[in-house]
Amino acid sequence: MSVEASPEDLREAADLWNTLSGVEFIRAMRDRRLPEISDISDYIGQVVTVAEPGRVEISWTPAEKLCNPGGIVHGGYIAMILDNAVCLAASSTCDRFLPMLTLNLNIDYLRGVRSGETYTVTGTCVHPGRTRMVSNAVLADAGGRPLAQASASVIPNKAFAR
Repeated sequence: MSVEASPEDLREAADLWNTLSGVEFIRAMRDRRLPEISDISDYIGQVVTVAEPGRVEISWTPAEKLCNPGGIVHGGYIAMILDNAVCLAASSTCDRFLPMLTLNLNIDYLRGVRSGETYTVTGTCVHPGRTRMVSNAVLADAGGRPLAQASASVIPNKAFAR
């Protein structure tokens, strides 16, 4: 948990963890009703904007620090944001929120991604199985043009099962 989280914040987060569905928990993350678990969202510039059962949208504004020497956002960060989208889409289908473990992540890089621009990453769970889930994600520019896409198989992280 974040260093800034008070004991009261941590108790509230535990209560939400134990009572909210996957999609409700993601909405609580979006609404900042939970302390940040890590600084990764801020570091890479992601903000969850929409959470529905089986579908999430992330607004992503990559900073220059995420660029490769050629001045384009590094493919590893593109993979990270797509992975976040497929995992959250799968988690949004669960009765209780569970983080996901990625079994495989297949990515097609279609166009370069530039820093400083805001993109939309949409994750959709196409198979919300009990043990193995399949999700897709698309990274699109402001005009809706796809820049990268991914498909993934994920499983619930049983270490967090209640």
